[in-house]
Amino acid sequence: MTQSRTRISKAVIPAAGLGTRFLPATKATPKEMLPVVDKPAIQYVVEEAVAAGLSDVLMVTGRNKRPLEDHFDRNYELEEALRRKGDEARLRRVQESSDLATMHYVRQGDPKGLGHAVLCAAPHVGDQPFAVLLGDDLIDARDKLLSRMVQVREQQGGSVVALLEVDPAHIHLYGCAAVKPTVEDDVVQVTGLVEKPDPADAPSAYAVIGRYVLDPAVFGVLRRTEPGRGGEIQLTDALQELATQPDIGGPVYGVIFKGRRYDTGDRGDYLRAIVRLACERDDLGPDFRTWLRRYVTEEMEHLE
Repeated sequence: MTQSRTRISKAVIPAAGLGTRFLPATKATPKEMLPVVDKPAIQYVVEEAVAAGLSDVLMVTGRNKRPLEDHFDRNYELEEALRRKGDEARLRRVQESSDLATMHYVRQGDPKGLGHAVLCAAPHVGDQPFAVLLGDDLIDARDKLLSRMVQVREQQGGSVVALLEVDPAHIHLYGCAAVKPTVEDDVVQVTGLVEKPDPADAPSAYAVIGRYVLDPAVFGVLRRTEPGRGGEIQLTDALQELATQPDIGGPVYGVIFKGRRYDTGDRGDYLRAIVRLACERDDLGPDFRTWLRRYVTEEMEHLE
């Protein structure tokens, strides 16, 4: 199959999950709308896509996800109220989300896994390469992971996944890649993928994290991919086929990421992400760090 080398402009963000790890907060509020300091987690993800030059964003949603659409839409009543008060700073912040990108939405009717969610994007994406960003992984805006992945795709073709070296004892929590080196230190070729392997069977310590740049050939593979682990259609299984049969739409490359990543899908990491980002804010950081230092000191004294 001839690979498309069209410049990438489209991003797909699967956002149909139920967020059960954050119940009861997510009973009526999508997990993607939980605030990280003062912006919902999903806004950070859209901002990352836009910063990488991907201004056409499709969200794959589900039931009870209407607040996502509302957040990226205009709120004329709120804007007018802020305008009347002369609160230009908050008005700009409210308008940021609606001016970020061209937003589109499609529903994933059945929760059949990440591979199925990506397949729901096929009518919108067509025969163009595209990026997939998972909302639980926040990449620090100072680390240009997605931009680097787009660059690798445009230079090499095929598909590109983001890889993070993790403690081998934790590799069972991720998709895992078998790799071989290339001439670039931060880029490897992926020769195989397995979803959540037993640590003893893992081909490496390189975990696939939630950023992908995919050749459109992945859609044809996903259409014939049988449900795998957990009874779901796994994107990892489709990428395994592309990696081992590069004439279909491969090869598959990996960009090794060594920057700052915040996992907002885990309650503990979600709290740590808020603390770290708040500490680094110019408007909040100085006072917050002072309070945090005092709080930790007092707690340590109580433990002694």
